[in-house]
Amino acid sequence: MAANQEFTGNLKREVEKLFDASLRLTVPDGTSVETEVAASLPGKPGDYQCNNAMGLWSVIKGKGTQFRGPPAVGQAISKNLPVSEMVETCSVAGPGFVNLVLSSKWMAKSIEKMLIDGIDTWAPTLPVKRAVVDFSSPNIAKEMHVGHLRSTIIGDTLARMLEYSKVEVLRRNHVGDWGTQFGMLIEYLFEKFPDTESVTETAIGDLQTFYKASKSKFDSDPDFKEKAQKAVVRLQGGDPIYRKAWAKICEISRTEFDKVYQRLKVELEEKGESFYNPYIADVIGKLDSKGLIEESEGARVIFLEGFNIPLMVVKSDGGFNYASTDLTALWYRLNEEKAEWIVYVTDVGQQQHFNMFFKAARKAGWLPDSDKTYPRVDHVGFGLVLGDDGKRFRTRSSDVVRLVDLLDEAKTRSKTALIERGKDKEWTPEELDQTAEAVGYGAVKYADLKNNRLTNYTFNFDQMLSDKGNTAVYLLYAHARICSIIRKSGKDIDELKKTEKLALDHPEERALGLHLLRFAETVEEACSNLLPNVLCHYLYDLSERYTSFYSIHQVIGSPEEASRLLLCEATAVVMRKCFHLLGITPVYKI
Repeated sequence: MAANQEFTGNLKREVEKLFDASLRLTVPDGTSVETEVAASLPGKPGDYQCNNAMGLWSVIKGKGTQFRGPPAVGQAISKNLPVSEMVETCSVAGPGFVNLVLSSKWMAKSIEKMLIDGIDTWAPTLPVKRAVVDFSSPNIAKEMHVGHLRSTIIGDTLARMLEYSKVEVLRRNHVGDWGTQFGMLIEYLFEKFPDTESVTETAIGDLQTFYKASKSKFDSDPDFKEKAQKAVVRLQGGDPIYRKAWAKICEISRTEFDKVYQRLKVELEEKGESFYNPYIADVIGKLDSKGLIEESEGARVIFLEGFNIPLMVVKSDGGFNYASTDLTALWYRLNEEKAEWIVYVTDVGQQQHFNMFFKAARKAGWLPDSDKTYPRVDHVGFGLVLGDDGKRFRTRSSDVVRLVDLLDEAKTRSKTALIERGKDKEWTPEELDQTAEAVGYGAVKYADLKNNRLTNYTFNFDQMLSDKGNTAVYLLYAHARICSIIRKSGKDIDELKKTEKLALDHPEERALGLHLLRFAETVEEACSNLLPNVLCHYLYDLSERYTSFYSIHQVIGSPEEASRLLLCEATAVVMRKCFHLLGITPVYKI
């Protein structure tokens, strides 16, 4: 590495490049070795540690090597490290662990450069150019409820992180807009509104009630059931009257969904089940031509090793099912949309379905055998949202909680808390409303995202709207406090960026600076492992490190005021980017 190489975003990657170069000099010809670098744990020596010495020793001992044990290998790795302005010191501990301490001057210069060039210069680069994130995916004519919350929030954050990492993301809403329930809904619509031209969202009223009423009639009235079954055939056969009624139901549902997406600031492109319907027969034909499909009890199936049941792709009545649609959507995404990574965000209960259809796609040769090789597919499973009673979160009447109601409640509670603090006297009504919305919706999102997505979590308004602990409210207020310090200084921060220098002379300043520089590697880790909670933990740690710095060191009026204001601004910039990636709107005053 050249002595003046600039920092390109991912600090761990830059350190790995140094150790890569060292290992090429240290390792005998023909020995394959993968660089093992990790961030040092708090309280341990160094900022990064190279852990190659012991593994390398086990490969080369007894082969005429000049080394006499892992510590000697570690010493050689340290000695062969290229000269770089990044490095302050390099030392060897224990059985060959190589500890690298970064130069505080280089760290400060890298943060200064980010402040001038922008946080996007720190974005990681992933090994894919285009990805599909399939998330939210509610069913038409059913209202979005708390069960859709996790898919929508997790999917949006994964899409945002991938987009930040220079990946083109196709945000797909694979809505359930096809299938047997539509015969039931259409026939019920015809009964209630013989003139379907007059049907509006207002006329139908509550979609959930409409769906329940049609289902009740379907279950209790044999004549209606027969009509509904014939309606499905007409719909699937392309009957224009039935297609028009179907489109009307979809349109009304879409309007309801959009109310939720607008509140959450989530963007999606709808390509529902019906979109793939014209392609299914051809895709089934492709699978059949490979000899993968067999007859079983009148149905057409794919037998898969390791599963007790086969994957049904054509039902005994000749109809298609979820597996038919999902295989067709996968084929379309790989071949027509040229996606290299396809991510499906649904609850863990669907794990087996995804395992089976991914295995069928591998058997067909659509995907590589390794699940880490591209093109790649991943099922991002998530646990349940629970109520205080430890059971699935529902209303008192045992209905699922409507997502619109839940978000409205969060905003109302947030607004009440702000009014109790007298903010309605200080702010305009618009400021009060916007802050209540940012804090309320942000609290709901963060309470979900901070948990490992595979675990269940308890939905509790009091906890998520608390201004203490690891909550969005605490983090948003921490950001607003930093902005307030910068405002109170009376200094033009953009001018300071151009004219002043940042110094990390004290331990708390250095610890904060190092954490800022680890932002990109954290985003890359969260993307690669599809775990938004990794970014949440980083953001909370960042606010804690800032608090440690600010509680000890005076900013305004100190001899180091300019440098410390720049450090405050860098912290605020990184916090805002974290908020953006988590889909949370920052607040600038409290």
